[in-house]
Amino acid sequence: MKKTIISFFCLIAVQTLSAQQINDNNTPLHLMKPAYGVGYGVSKPEEVKQVMDRVLKYIDSETPAQLVDKHTDVPVTDYSKVTATTHLKQGSFRLTSYEWGVTYSGVLAAYQATGDKAYLDYVTTRHQLLAGIAPYFKKIYEKEKAIDGNIRRVIDPHALDDCGAICCSMIKAEVMGLDEKKSLRPLIDNYAGYILNKEYRLADGTFARIRPQKNTLWLDDMFMGIPTVAYMGKLTGAAKYYDEAARQVLQFAKRMFVPEKGLFRHGWVESMQEHPAFHWGRANGWAILTMCEVLDVLPAKHPKRAEIMKLFKAHAAGLAKLQHHDGFWHQLLDRNDTYLEASATAIYTYCLAHGVNQGWLDAKVYGPVAQLGWHAVASSVNQKGQVEKVCVGTGMGFDPSFYAYRPCHVMAAHGYGPVLWAGAEMINLLKKQHPKSNDSAVMFYDEEVPTDAPIFNYNGSTKF
Repeated sequence: MKKTIISFFCLIAVQTLSAQQINDNNTPLHLMKPAYGVGYGVSKPEEVKQVMDRVLKYIDSETPAQLVDKHTDVPVTDYSKVTATTHLKQGSFRLTSYEWGVTYSGVLAAYQATGDKAYLDYVTTRHQLLAGIAPYFKKIYEKEKAIDGNIRRVIDPHALDDCGAICCSMIKAEVMGLDEKKSLRPLIDNYAGYILNKEYRLADGTFARIRPQKNTLWLDDMFMGIPTVAYMGKLTGAAKYYDEAARQVLQFAKRMFVPEKGLFRHGWVESMQEHPAFHWGRANGWAILTMCEVLDVLPAKHPKRAEIMKLFKAHAAGLAKLQHHDGFWHQLLDRNDTYLEASATAIYTYCLAHGVNQGWLDAKVYGPVAQLGWHAVASSVNQKGQVEKVCVGTGMGFDPSFYAYRPCHVMAAHGYGPVLWAGAEMINLLKKQHPKSNDSAVMFYDEEVPTDAPIFNYNGSTKF
């Protein structure tokens, strides 16, 4: 208490002398407040939730869960009366895209962290809409092959982008006991069937594409496919899914992880004799998020778990070194002449906070990184609830200009799920860990620190 009073009067002294000549004799200069770019210090859970609530309110208004007639916009509530001209009412974002699969998982994480039923209602309403309409549109599709493209992704997925993220969100809902009627299971099985049996692969079975070159690996596809495979293990108990998920992670890593940087390259082309390494921010986010998802469900005694954990830690260390002083990460991670990007920053904030909360990462090292990352993420959410500084959808390039000049836009759907995921895990971090501002710096302690005064003699226990 005495130290708190002293600190208070020191601050008063700084303010009093601010208009006078300040020097080392008359002013405790270390107490002067820095002009932080996006904020600093330990967040409060209620402050984090306020940001998340703005995002939820916005996306709820922009993603109507409704069928309408394509030509008249008249609502269709009787699914038995759907036709080829019935489609999902259009908002700003697509209910069946991979970006919205990420969002569903982020909203589920928000519900688990906050207990706020509004988050649960958002996901359940949209999941159940897709489950309810699928059988009716399947019949139309089999006859006419001409239905709403957003619904076609559910009935007949053509790529990992159509499947993985949204399927994994449905499996999570199933595992959480949120689908009492098991209406999501047919969709889950359909999505997983595509991933496991139809997706294009290299000769060794690694998920691949034939664009922009034949036999190209996209780092994005780690997340678009692998978490669903791992969660199928959680859902069914079958070891083959865990084995396949672990194999995919490591086969991507042997071609795409650059150990000396602790980063992944975005693309790898089988026919190239050399493999350029462009370390795109969001793709590296998909990679580390994939490892979080796999490690969350992979059995503790799985033979490949230790290898994946080692890779996760190496990637976390590589990312932490490149955080900008305002909490963001760059569009090209190792190129500080590229812009600061919010969706990658949100994914890293989630993953590093999650790693700390799961005991995979040292809280003292990575807790402050996650906290600073959250300040950056929160600064990207405007008052309307839109997420700014988000790179639009991005293909693959092998020159820096391609990445450096990708536009940013609030309508880029890639930012909303990661922001909610990051906020949820920050709430968990703030409740589970012991962060404290000590002499102005954010520190994470092994125990609760019951003082706001500067700590100059901490010896591992609360004796000051």
